[in-house]
Amino acid sequence: MAGHIQDRWYKTETGPDGKPHRVKTERHGTGMRYRARYIGPDGTEKSKSFADRQKRQADLWLAQIEADMARGQYIDPNAGRVTVKQFAEKWLASLTMDPLSYVTTEQRIRLHVVPHLGARPLASLRPSDLREWLVKLAEKGMAPASQRVVFANLGTMLTAAVEDRVIPSNPARSTSVKAPKLDPRRISPWLLDRVKAVRSALPELQQPLVDLAAGCGLRQGEAFGLAVDQVDFAEGTIHVVRQIRLIRNRPVFSLPKGGKTRSVPLPDSVAGRLQAHIAAHPPVSVTLPWRGVDGPPSTARLVFFDSRGNHLHRNRFNRNLWRPALASAGVPLGRENGMHALRHFYASVLLDAGESIKALSDYLGHHDPGFTLRTYTHLMPSSEKRTKEAVDRAFEDGPAAADGPSTAPEEG
Repeated sequence: MAGHIQDRWYKTETGPDGKPHRVKTERHGTGMRYRARYIGPDGTEKSKSFADRQKRQADLWLAQIEADMARGQYIDPNAGRVTVKQFAEKWLASLTMDPLSYVTTEQRIRLHVVPHLGARPLASLRPSDLREWLVKLAEKGMAPASQRVVFANLGTMLTAAVEDRVIPSNPARSTSVKAPKLDPRRISPWLLDRVKAVRSALPELQQPLVDLAAGCGLRQGEAFGLAVDQVDFAEGTIHVVRQIRLIRNRPVFSLPKGGKTRSVPLPDSVAGRLQAHIAAHPPVSVTLPWRGVDGPPSTARLVFFDSRGNHLHRNRFNRNLWRPALASAGVPLGRENGMHALRHFYASVLLDAGESIKALSDYLGHHDPGFTLRTYTHLMPSSEKRTKEAVDRAFEDGPAAADGPSTAPEEG
């Protein structure tokens, strides 16, 4: 065995006869009797105390420690005493991610995990604790989507604790702990009349933003960060390689969402309006930090800017320009009517025209066509008419068939 059991109530002394004898110690009858001791992988001594008549439990515990070390599954019993808050601080400091993603992750842990669970020793967390925590988040009015993101962050942190051998298992992975289900939300895209009304209600300087978002599917930050050299009028293409985003309310340039650049078709109607806008309002050079607030400076000649020639700031734009335009156009305020609604309009137009989900996903910059399909499947035109026509063409009494078995390539 890797360690040994110390009996604190007795010690061995050599008697007058020269033979060893067990004699009572000063601690006899008080406190824990047995102490199981061993040397951990880090070279330090570890121990655990057991009461009188628990010698067998001490032997079993020590044997389990020895077996865990032999299998490479040893976890320091003292490691789990670190609190959730203490481990969270260490975990956050070790993260390497996009600066804005770090800020939002840190805020979720600090505001929604630490106040409820921060003082708890990490090893004491049980699935029931996480179920109660999720109930508290719901009672505070947190939306199911936000609960799911916070739960995912905590789960990732606890996985790191398992991998660091601080705790043996992740309570967030328990089958009894589940993040709340999202309410199915069917997107209702704007009609063209609403798009035109909101465009007309914006100042002339910002009206082409609506053309760009509704006609090319750019996100708000991507439209704000569009540089003139990203627009290829000859090829009819916009290269989406930059956005303006806010980190703790401070603007920075960065790659588009998910670090995914893309190229999207530039329709002639949108191109004409962009050309007219650029001719009337020449692009301005703007320098912002790249990726983080302390990042290296990056300069771009932006197509869109405010009345003072500064870059557009999301919060100020939404408060001072977008919301008044909605009110003027008779559009209700709400998240569903943010500038993102123009991307939904763009998606609905392309799907109605028969564009593929794969192409739409690429144009929107989604990470996965499956996400695009789940989001917009209810907007896809019915396939019943196409199905009937295809089958009719395959039979003799239908119109001349351009498809069907006769068009399949013969096997060689």
